[in-house]
Amino acid sequence: MTLKDGREYRSLQDFSLVPREEGSEEYRVKGTAVVFDTPTVLYECDGVKYCEIIDRHAFDGCDTSDVIFNYNHGGKVVARLRNKTLALRVTERGLEVEADLSGTQAGRELYEEIDGGYVDKMSFSFSVRESKYDSVTHTRTITKVKKLYDVSAVDIPAYEETSISARSFFTEEHGKELAALEQARRRRKLIALTY
Repeated sequence: MTLKDGREYRSLQDFSLVPREEGSEEYRVKGTAVVFDTPTVLYECDGVKYCEIIDRHAFDGCDTSDVIFNYNHGGKVVARLRNKTLALRVTERGLEVEADLSGTQAGRELYEEIDGGYVDKMSFSFSVRESKYDSVTHTRTITKVKKLYDVSAVDIPAYEETSISARSFFTEEHGKELAALEQARRRRKLIALTY
């Protein structure tokens, strides 16, 4: 789904609870919201798989001034970077997330759902500043993320709903590739007819 501000969503990674000591009231979760330099198939058309890679430097200069943690990209905010209940860390592997969900009733309930295995995936929403496309490998590489809006716990990674913007990008590229192939075919036919 793309919003007016160009926001895109990806549901990709698992996350886990931070083990708590017996009797502790901590409600912490951690995970990797983004894995760098790993192709992910986001769309398939006519047997062609279209992939996306997030470059390991994509978050350099990214606006992370007010990232929130919530459930399915909606509902109540259960952790936030501004109040230090959410921490983000860029590592060699990806964008690591750790959140303290103890501050709200909704956060504690979400923690219990994660603990019970009902919710076990992460997703993130963002806008793209720069990307490049390789028409040979059918791969879009996001080289710069403009803004990271949220990281969310999600129950079902909904590619059908959350990757509309990615699919529309790849549909457009697929159309360009088909047009180029058709133009080349016509050119070959014209050359053959002239001899």
